[in-house]
Amino acid sequence: MSPQTTLITGATQGLGRGIALDLATRGGTLLLHGRDRTRLDAVANEVRAAAPDTTVRTYLADLADLDQVHAMAARIRATEPRLDALVNNAVAGGGAEPLRRELSRQGHELRFAVNHLAPYALIRDLLPLLIASAPARVVNVASIGQKAIDFDNVMLEHDYEGLRAYCRSKLAMIMATFELAAELDGTGVTVNTLHPAHLMDTEGVRAYGLTPAVGIEEGVRPTVRLLLDPALESTTGRYFDRFTDTRAHDQAYDPRARELLMHLTHALIG
Repeated sequence: MSPQTTLITGATQGLGRGIALDLATRGGTLLLHGRDRTRLDAVANEVRAAAPDTTVRTYLADLADLDQVHAMAARIRATEPRLDALVNNAVAGGGAEPLRRELSRQGHELRFAVNHLAPYALIRDLLPLLIASAPARVVNVASIGQKAIDFDNVMLEHDYEGLRAYCRSKLAMIMATFELAAELDGTGVTVNTLHPAHLMDTEGVRAYGLTPAVGIEEGVRPTVRLLLDPALESTTGRYFDRFTDTRAHDQAYDPRARELLMHLTHALIG
């Protein structure tokens, strides 16, 4: 079983590439996103070679620029007749220089922009296509690393550190997942989030100076399960630690915190 059409962000390396190669063997259509044309074409060719009967199309955008996110979503809506699944996998990790605060094209803290604002904006822009294609599934790749958001210092203008920014942005992604799932209840579109595996062998893990503990395939399996398992067809608004439906950070269940986050998010994405 495979969704007919699946969009994977951050598909040029790591977990995204692994998910693409796994889904390719199941047929259907894969829409692969990347920010580097050379790497995007290379992974598309790799997927086509591995599964010649699978249709592959590519979409180029830098998720650190919300204008490019909106433009990519518009291209997808104009080109694709349907969208059965969306995997928001692209990520900005802790960084090779974790004390250097970086900004997105719009001037937002980079991890918050790439890991939360961009996937949320992409989902919102693609909702008409997802709803028209229902049943459809959205899977947001988060992390077990979660830290409470300080709403007086959301962009970490003070006390910046890359891993701290990453963990806050992933909690924001989880909180938005819960909000979207409630909003979309009854539409046939489910929205779930997961920690795929601990310290996978990815460029981001190595760049921060951490030692990988498991291979990419350990994260592929639980992510693909959320996309394909018939038993999860109606499951929505849940956080999984790999295969286990579990509880996220306490702040994810705070109605006031979620209200503050979504108000800020809608103001920032335009």
